[in-house]
Amino acid sequence: MQAALQRQLAARASPARRLRLAAILIVLAAVYGLCWRYAQVDLFKLAQGLPKLGHWLAQAWPLTLAELPLFAERMGETMAMALLGTTVAALLALPMAVLASRNITPFPQLYYPARWLLNGLRGIDSFVFALLFVAAVGLGPFAGVLGIALHTWGSAAKLFADHIENAGTGPLEAVRSTGAARMTAIVYALLPDLLPVLLSTTLFWWEFNVRASTVLGVVGAGGIGLELKNSMDLLDFSRLFTIIALILIVVTLLDQISGWLRKKLV
Repeated sequence: MQAALQRQLAARASPARRLRLAAILIVLAAVYGLCWRYAQVDLFKLAQGLPKLGHWLAQAWPLTLAELPLFAERMGETMAMALLGTTVAALLALPMAVLASRNITPFPQLYYPARWLLNGLRGIDSFVFALLFVAAVGLGPFAGVLGIALHTWGSAAKLFADHIENAGTGPLEAVRSTGAARMTAIVYALLPDLLPVLLSTTLFWWEFNVRASTVLGVVGAGGIGLELKNSMDLLDFSRLFTIIALILIVVTLLDQISGWLRKKLV
């Protein structure tokens, strides 16, 4: 055993291994160097800008509470957008996930098209979708609902499909052996076992979409983001940081509620 350990240590210390390690480190250094350059990272500008941030923070106190009812209404719009968009996305994601799961898809020829569609939906952010729908349906929260729904549809269906592919198909095959149709077996044998994790994933996306939809007002999709943009345009830092504080409180509460619900489901 000692001889085997010595051989293993010698192999690790071999010149070829050291050369590979050096080459990997050089490639990583080059990649991060290029990223640093293309991202235009400038620590000197950061040092110059930090005092400005401190000045803005000083101007933010005291917080503006006179418009709190308006902010609460806008926050309600944001939460409504997130809830409706996530619900629509989850309902659309479930059948798409069945098509995009290699082990249970009833139409194998649609497996790759379904995956490509989901990749396309996931690749376009809800912010971009909302911008497009503002042009199609006009300003307001409805554009935000559509933007959230499309992006979350692709993302949630991808996760659903991964869960399905990683699940054991024993119960499914047992029901199939009785002569039940494939879709019947999926509905009654596979999905009940996966339902807790699918609901947990949906809760995660709802929580995520509440945070994401706070900025959709920047493109005219309504919600608290609209007031956030107005405050930034007017350089009204007291109003701006009041809105940010409200967002943080709501997101923190939702995070706690969502975490508690996920623990109950799993």
